[in-house]
Amino acid sequence: MDGHVVTSLMSTRTRRQFLMPMALWPAAVLAAPGEIWSLDDLIRSGEALAKEHLDPKALKALQDGSDPAVTDRLLRDLQQRFQGEYVVDVARMREAAQALLPVLEQLPATRSYAGWLRPRMDYFEVADQLEVQIPPPRPGQAPPPRTNPSAAQERRAWEIQVGRTPPPKGAATWVPRLKPVFRAQRVPQELVWVAEVESSFNSEARSPAGAVGLYQLMPSTAQSLGLKLAPKDERLAGERNARAAAGYLNSLYARFKDWRLALAAYNGGQGRVGGLLKSRSARTFDEIAAHLPAETQMYVPKVEAVVQRREGRALSRLPAAG
Repeated sequence: MDGHVVTSLMSTRTRRQFLMPMALWPAAVLAAPGEIWSLDDLIRSGEALAKEHLDPKALKALQDGSDPAVTDRLLRDLQQRFQGEYVVDVARMREAAQALLPVLEQLPATRSYAGWLRPRMDYFEVADQLEVQIPPPRPGQAPPPRTNPSAAQERRAWEIQVGRTPPPKGAATWVPRLKPVFRAQRVPQELVWVAEVESSFNSEARSPAGAVGLYQLMPSTAQSLGLKLAPKDERLAGERNARAAAGYLNSLYARFKDWRLALAAYNGGQGRVGGLLKSRSARTFDEIAAHLPAETQMYVPKVEAVVQRREGRALSRLPAAG
């Protein structure tokens, strides 16, 4: 969803402190298991809970990078590589993400953040595979200018990755419930599987930037689609989240007349996609893919591979939105 990449809206102070306090949260965090904590809440920290409850290996991995300068660099790199130009740069954050995930999953107050990170872990793996596929320069020759893998290369990589990944546990429950919602919004029902890519069908998933729910809707987008954020956040209601997401996909398809472009706009922003199409006199996703943020370059072929694997339907063969 546009704007939902990790740290995209974080202040400098929050970026610097986000990783380090994961190993330092106070025991009070466990006092209210049903409560959702903001990043500012999490930054109020102490050492007792980490020593008593966290997996030692995960704790050690985070402590190794607990120097504020190191933490700031890790977070800056993560932001730059998801939002930056080059897909292969994402692979360099793999170990940091692997260390962070089990910490998030162990604390009740932060499991919603783990729900956001877990479906993105394979981005690091695929980025690593794509880096291997790019041939090194020949001996005695200068390295060629940096380039991104082609959209076709990324589609092949995601076909392999998704082909060996079972559906998330929540899919069996959610997919039958959500397909009628998508049909009612005149969007191909196969696109319910966007939730696998966004949240692994975890309706409580929450990104550090504020996106929430099965389809990771940002607050402003959710409100523009008719959802209320208070007194209860309607993004946490699976069917309402899905209805809003399907309606948004419908409007994006109406603008771009192509599902790859609509999905790129869903993830990277319709202004960015529209601007690239215009500035490059392009008409297809493949023509602009290499110039989109790294996450968006991978997001679209991942959705495509998921739909093909789970439904046996090619994205290009899906009907138009109504």
